[in-house]
Amino acid sequence: MRVYLRKLMEMDALEPRRHETFPPTVEYALTPVGRILLKVGDDLQSWLNAAPEGPIPLGSPRSKSATRALVEGWSSNIVRALASRPYSLTELSRLNVQTSYPALERRLSAMRMVSQVEPHPGDGRGTPYRATDWLRRAVFPLTSATAWERKYLPDSTPRIGRLDVEAAFLLVAPLIELPSTVAGKVRLAVEVQGGTTPAHAGAVFEVKAGKVASWSARLEGEADASISGTALGWIRQMNENSVPHVEFSGDRSLGETVAEALRALTGDLSTPLEKSPE
Repeated sequence: MRVYLRKLMEMDALEPRRHETFPPTVEYALTPVGRILLKVGDDLQSWLNAAPEGPIPLGSPRSKSATRALVEGWSSNIVRALASRPYSLTELSRLNVQTSYPALERRLSAMRMVSQVEPHPGDGRGTPYRATDWLRRAVFPLTSATAWERKYLPDSTPRIGRLDVEAAFLLVAPLIELPSTVAGKVRLAVEVQGGTTPAHAGAVFEVKAGKVASWSARLEGEADASISGTALGWIRQMNENSVPHVEFSGDRSLGETVAEALRALTGDLSTPLEKSPE
């Protein structure tokens, strides 16, 4: 408990209040920053409520296993890879040279145990795994936590990078629901810091009859509509019902329809999902 209290005070989420009594006592209270941090916990709980096996209470052993599997899957870029298409462990190892094969195997196994990935039929050697819808919906508590970190702990947390942006957009692509009359190619771009000048990362969605038929992290080529902004601008766009925090170009109607569909996804976090049959 002392470790947790110390860490929260370092994050400016808690403040001590000392009382000159005998014996001396210390009480702890949430700061304004700490109260805002509670929303991150609420968003995580909403995602846990949608677990395929049923709601998972925040703080329970199951919630810790699920959260740890998600964080380690994200940090090792397993989530980024599976957001685009199914991969086998061997293929993931070839893509991720910075993480050892045994470590990847442990993390993939942990994600499967908590229903974040599932086997997918394949033609080659090894069993391909794909991201479950529950894993895809984890992008919302992740972006909520990231927004808090970048605002209140900018000096001790890493910047949002290209792979983070790609993973977020590619995860939500198949979840988007649009009117059946909507069609076209939409580019979603985020300004990221990667060198002396800002670069862009993101994804291109091809929409057919209201469904995102394909998605890619390649931003080159023509698009009917483009939506661009900073990483925090995109996060605010998806979580606030206010003026746009991103810029639209091309077919504005198409771009706004997709942006609104992305924002609508955040309201469906608590809807339970059925576990896919293996």
